[in-house]
Amino acid sequence: MAIWRSGVFGGLLAGAIWSTLWYTLSCVALIVGSGSSINLEIGPALITGMLIGLLNVMYKPINVKIYFIVGTLFTLFLLILCSFGQPFGSQLPINDWHTMISTLIVSALIFYSIYCTVGSLTAGLLTRYFAEAFYTRLIWGLGLIFFILIVTIPFYVMIMTSFKNQRSLLKNPLDLSIDFSAGPEKLFNSYIELFVKYDFLTLLLNSAFVSVVTVLITLLFSIPGAYAVAKLRFPAREWLSSSVLLIYLIPAIILVIPLYSVFSQLGLRNTLFGLCIVYPATTIPVALYMLRGYFAGLPSELDDAGLMDGLTRWQIIIKISIPLAIPAIASVALYVFMIAWNEFLFAFMFLDDIKIFTLSRGIVSLDSTEVPRQHLMAASVVATVPVLFIFLWFEKFLVSGLTSGSVKG
Repeated sequence: MAIWRSGVFGGLLAGAIWSTLWYTLSCVALIVGSGSSINLEIGPALITGMLIGLLNVMYKPINVKIYFIVGTLFTLFLLILCSFGQPFGSQLPINDWHTMISTLIVSALIFYSIYCTVGSLTAGLLTRYFAEAFYTRLIWGLGLIFFILIVTIPFYVMIMTSFKNQRSLLKNPLDLSIDFSAGPEKLFNSYIELFVKYDFLTLLLNSAFVSVVTVLITLLFSIPGAYAVAKLRFPAREWLSSSVLLIYLIPAIILVIPLYSVFSQLGLRNTLFGLCIVYPATTIPVALYMLRGYFAGLPSELDDAGLMDGLTRWQIIIKISIPLAIPAIASVALYVFMIAWNEFLFAFMFLDDIKIFTLSRGIVSLDSTEVPRQHLMAASVVATVPVLFIFLWFEKFLVSGLTSGSVKG
């Protein structure tokens, strides 16, 4: 009998993996959040997870909500019992409220993860299809947790470091806890000094100006271009449609030196206007390519009806195509805005005056021994938050805009 197709083996394996994973992550979180050392003992979590995995294979609940509550409490009991009353080591006593809350959370995560993974398994021999589906679900869940950690850990470290002071960072760099008793003024001291001492507001305004102008110029040229490629018939149309992204085959570093020489002769170097010329040149091709698929999916009968009513092509674009393409235009605008907001290479080569630095160029200029690390982290947070909020606000447009033009109809 193939042991890997056994439901009991699957429950034991999934329980051991999930319990060990969540227990290890919770220990790391407690170490970082409290600054205390913790003995990492995998044995109690391993035994607890295997028992919970076996329970979920053997028992199928009728009421899932009640089963989840009872299962979480039972997992908590097993975790404390197997740890002899100290689930996270002797350094953190069980009566500490941080430890109690952490133990309850990790118990809920262990039980829920195991239930979602092995809830459909039976104690007998599984068919090959259900066995493969189980292992696929297990690997998918582990991969999801892995990618979430890759994304969230740098943000957490960046935000927590921005709230620290120089003394605490030198004393214990791994202590990323927040001392709320210090008061708002001390917690946000790095942000206050960033705007008062280093004039960070000017960098924000410069980046906002360049990004907005880049978006407007890009849309001004890419909307009629995409409509022409998608709807009109002219010589070399297919060649233009397929070669519009060839500019991305040329690395930006190759274009920097010629552009630097030309812009110096024209007096455009060390100006924001120069960036407003370079950025649209790199974003118009991809914007045109993204909008072309959306315009191609719009019914041609709408254009014919507009022509019969006496509208010109420009009027058709403004009154018919653009209102229908708002989701695609919003997604393209967001994409172009993020490119211009985060661009560094051209800003680093073209800008010398600190008064016209963009965010990316300004943060690099702060990276020196004279500027504390918490100020750099605060600058990174300030540079990230606006784009994050804009992305969350336009997320529905981004999803619908990127998928609407993927199928030609």
